[in-house]
Amino acid sequence: MRLLFIRFSSIGDIVLTTPAVRCAKNQIPGVEIHFLTKLSMKDLVIGNPNIDHFHFLDNNLDNTIESLQQIPFDYIIDLHHNIRTWKIKKALGVPAFSYKKLSLQKWLLAKLQINLLPKTHVCDRYIDTLQHFNVINDEKGLDYFFPKDFHFQASNLPTSHLAGFVAFVIGASYLNKKMPVQKWIELAKQIKKPIILIGGKEDIALASALTAAAPDFIYNAAGKYDLKESASIIQMSQVVVSHDTGFLHVAAAFHKPTITIWGATSPVLQFEAYYSVDAKSPHFNSIVPNLNCQPCSKQGENKCPQGHFACMRLQNINTLTTKVNEYYKAI
Repeated sequence: MRLLFIRFSSIGDIVLTTPAVRCAKNQIPGVEIHFLTKLSMKDLVIGNPNIDHFHFLDNNLDNTIESLQQIPFDYIIDLHHNIRTWKIKKALGVPAFSYKKLSLQKWLLAKLQINLLPKTHVCDRYIDTLQHFNVINDEKGLDYFFPKDFHFQASNLPTSHLAGFVAFVIGASYLNKKMPVQKWIELAKQIKKPIILIGGKEDIALASALTAAAPDFIYNAAGKYDLKESASIIQMSQVVVSHDTGFLHVAAAFHKPTITIWGATSPVLQFEAYYSVDAKSPHFNSIVPNLNCQPCSKQGENKCPQGHFACMRLQNINTLTTKVNEYYKAI
């Protein structure tokens, strides 16, 4: 039996598909797993031993469809569920099971604060697409695999950080999912531990300001490393402090203690850190209490709809500091 899994992006969403892929591979006798994603996500999936064949979309959907039509798939497992996956399903003409995005329920929650969402994590909803095959959740959590030829040496990091450090994931896809730089500076100065900043090139200005405020114990890695190298730094860390963004899920895959700083989005959207049932790693959701406007978006936006940005401006740095120190000592 050949199954084609589809998830085009993004980092976090693809990591969140790994339990479904693993469970399918281990529970469906003789199954051949194919996975289609964007070419830019190649390093994220190529090392996964539960996937037999990889397919990559590089701008031209028609060419991708033509290539897929040469393979006799039995079923499609659509974990993205958008117009492009609809075109693929129509072109291949085989039975398909699609992830329920619950877009209306998310809209009602974000715009009207009416919560009709099931209390089911997105990972479990991905696995639900496999009910036809009697696949169940093995409760082993998320996976992250490096490409076979990849090696990142700890010696690439400053000697001051080799005995342990806290990873600050300072990036996010939208502005109202990012904590202001002054709050990050306050946190860095209070915890007084070696810190490595993780982010993309778009986060260099924020990272530079943060590093300048506490240069003695912050190493600025933002924009210096690619996806897999940044993931390796996450793997080496003792504690990860993150916005609601992809590297949060990478950290959970490595069973790292995580602290998530929530702004425009919220754990009630069911995208929080996801661990195996027997994981010992602690996790804390940092949420400003008593805000009747949160979540205000299902994915984030580039401004606060209310204009006050209280969800990030009022983050309690003392609480965050306490949690970082508590988790760091527990390692």
